[in-house]
Order: sequence, then structure tokens, then C-alpha cells
Amino acid sequence: MIDKKLIPIGGLKKEPFSGCHGGMRYYFKVDDNKETFTLTVYPEPWSFENTPDSEKESSAFPMSDEGMDSAVEWLRKMYEEKKGKWQDSAKNSMHIVNKKQ
Repeated sequence: MIDKKLIPIGGLKKEPFSGCHGGMRYYFKVDDNKETFTLTVYPEPWSFENTPDSEKESSAFPMSDEGMDSAVEWLRKMYEEKKGKWQDSAKNSMHIVNKKQ
């Protein structure tokens, strides 16, 4: 799972940060007020922009070390609570991507 040290809080102010773990994708983005950031989780295989909003779940946190601790804890909680969903999306992602139209 993600380690807080891998998310540069200073860099987050300049550009979003994304990654994935076990079929769960996550997207950190600073809010317009620059005092908070939003963390969004969604299933593989699509990018943040190409995933329907109905598939996303988000929470906002203060732009601080404590806020980042809370965000990482929330991320772990989301993974554990919906582990089956994430694992299914990882397992089925290639079938979705390669689906003939």
C-alpha cells in the first residue's frame, strides 16, 4: 500500500499525484483554495478522466502532514472495505480493455 513518504506534499501543490494498488486507483489533487486536497479512489482500468463519476469516491483533507496521515488512512480503509471490488477490477481489466466492439 502507499507510503506517505512517496507523496510529495509540496509537489502536490503544483500537480496531481496518482497511483494504484491491487485494482484500486487513487488520485490526489489540491483544491482551488490551496489549503485542502481531495483524494479520489476508483477501479481499474481507466484513467481518472475516463472513469465515470459514479465509479469514484472522494474525500477532502487539510494540506498538512496530519491531513496526509488521514488521507493515507482513508485510502487503506477504502481498499479494505471494498477489496473484492478492487480485486475483481484488476482481474477483469484486460477483458474490458480488449473487449471487441
